[in-house]
Amino acid sequence: MAVSRRALIRGGFTVTAVGALGATIPITAGAAGEENAKAAARPTLHGCDEWGARPPNGTISVLNHAPTYIVVHHTAGGNSSDLSLEHAFAVSRGIQNFHMDGRGWIDSGQQFTNSRGGHVTEGRHRSVEILDGGSQHVLGAHVGDHNSETIGIENEGLYSTVDVTPQLWDSLVQLVAYMASQYGVPTANIKGHRDFNATECPGEVLYGRLPELRDAVGGVLGAAVTNPATWPLLKPGASGAKVLAAQHLLRARGANVPLDGVFGASTFAAVRTLATGHGVAYEPCYASRTADESGYIGSTTWPLLVRTVRAGDAGHDAQAARALLTSRGESDRELVVDTATWQRLLA
Repeated sequence: MAVSRRALIRGGFTVTAVGALGATIPITAGAAGEENAKAAARPTLHGCDEWGARPPNGTISVLNHAPTYIVVHHTAGGNSSDLSLEHAFAVSRGIQNFHMDGRGWIDSGQQFTNSRGGHVTEGRHRSVEILDGGSQHVLGAHVGDHNSETIGIENEGLYSTVDVTPQLWDSLVQLVAYMASQYGVPTANIKGHRDFNATECPGEVLYGRLPELRDAVGGVLGAAVTNPATWPLLKPGASGAKVLAAQHLLRARGANVPLDGVFGASTFAAVRTLATGHGVAYEPCYASRTADESGYIGSTTWPLLVRTVRAGDAGHDAQAARALLTSRGESDRELVVDTATWQRLLA
């Protein structure tokens, strides 16, 4: 394919602070991609036929709109030292088998998989074709209740306490930049699985690098970088003012939990009961479950807990707000704690 002058100057062959993008097939951004100042180079994407995918068990649904969010996952599997393309293909086969045979889905749930060696493979069939088109969306199964608006990337490994490989990071930047370029996705809409469901995915370490990912993608695209407001994830073993605030809020909702600021078994059980009672589905990390996350406090449960608190209010809602304000050295005088303020105080 000939390389146009526009392709040479729009960032397809630039080197960012996180590593060389290294793509060799620059293309024009999709129709929605004009929101970004520059287009991203197309990375190497290994299709289903290359890695030996099984045919899907049903019809692949293609929605006639672009996805709104790009979602980062981790597979929660082993952190292999095998960085080869062959290993990446084997990981893709393993995920597809698990999703089809274990979950009963028609195909791999996610649209793309990124290996620790930096090899990107197609997950659900037709994902490469539709991404390259830049205007439609292959419906996946990777984010509970949000699949019609999200395109997902499974990153091989478990990133609760360790970092990703440099190869995986560089390919993730390249892939997300290309997705954002094709679909006109703003940096604020580059999110982690936990921003939609109460799960640790994509791991504490990789999730903590999402602001860095947005910065890198914004640099590739010449786009503004915005970090969205988020809800924290609380799980067993956590302690401190955020847990104490959550316990007050749980008591305000009728739960009998201690007010000790320690996320123990009773707090876990109360959160699970709250979620179940409000019809919140249990949506753990899909590629491989490593822990029971049904009682985690996250993006789906905080909105069930928080209420607007005004100066002078009493009760557990007010005590929760004051616990957070005190921990931050802030006064509660004449302060209205609304949803946005709760998110700021819990950040």
